[in-house]
Amino acid sequence: MKIYSRITGTGSYLPPRRLTNADLVAELAVQGIESSDEWIVERTGIRARHFADAGVFSSDLALVASSNALQAAGVDAKDLDLIIVATSTPDIVFPSTACILQNKLGNHGAPAFDVQAVCCGFIYALTLADAMIRTGAVKKALVVGAEVFSRILDFKDRTTCVLFGDGAGAVVLEASSTPGILATDIHADGQHADILCVPGHVCGGQILGDPLLRMDGQAVFKLAVGV
Repeated sequence: MKIYSRITGTGSYLPPRRLTNADLVAELAVQGIESSDEWIVERTGIRARHFADAGVFSSDLALVASSNALQAAGVDAKDLDLIIVATSTPDIVFPSTACILQNKLGNHGAPAFDVQAVCCGFIYALTLADAMIRTGAVKKALVVGAEVFSRILDFKDRTTCVLFGDGAGAVVLEASSTPGILATDIHADGQHADILCVPGHVCGGQILGDPLLRMDGQAVFKLAVGV
């Protein structure tokens, strides 16, 4: 019998702190940065975003989203065979946010690891889980995307800080005899790495370079619409 994977439950979570464009514009004005609700909506369509409070991490957002997905699927966390978390804002350098989430869920023994591919990360993680189910290696998988991008935003750069927020989404994938996920198409092109990046890194206990998100918006747009 051919094995497929199907999404049997979904869940999401947004932290309660909601910033409208007006709220964000007021915060920017304190720093002498001009913007407006009209400017943001016209260029992005965004009217509000959610930010996590201090001390709240990606695994915390992931826990709520995952619990909702597991409940929707009728699956006990202890029965998961695989946990993958897609995040570019992990709780700590290591262990993985997936391992931290695994402990919070009360699962012990399932492979748990992170995927770091920013906007594409969830699709990468979903593709990996789908492939592992199709091979018969696992039967029940949890795939999560979780970010606290507010921690890496430069609130003096109105071209980026208006675009991103914090939140998490999760799906439960289960083995099935009928098709669910039909196909995915993933690829990358590292020659464009510098147009959207966080160039800083940790070395010797210090942050070297710029630790905040940097983006060439026009270059990203041209590349995205040309794919």
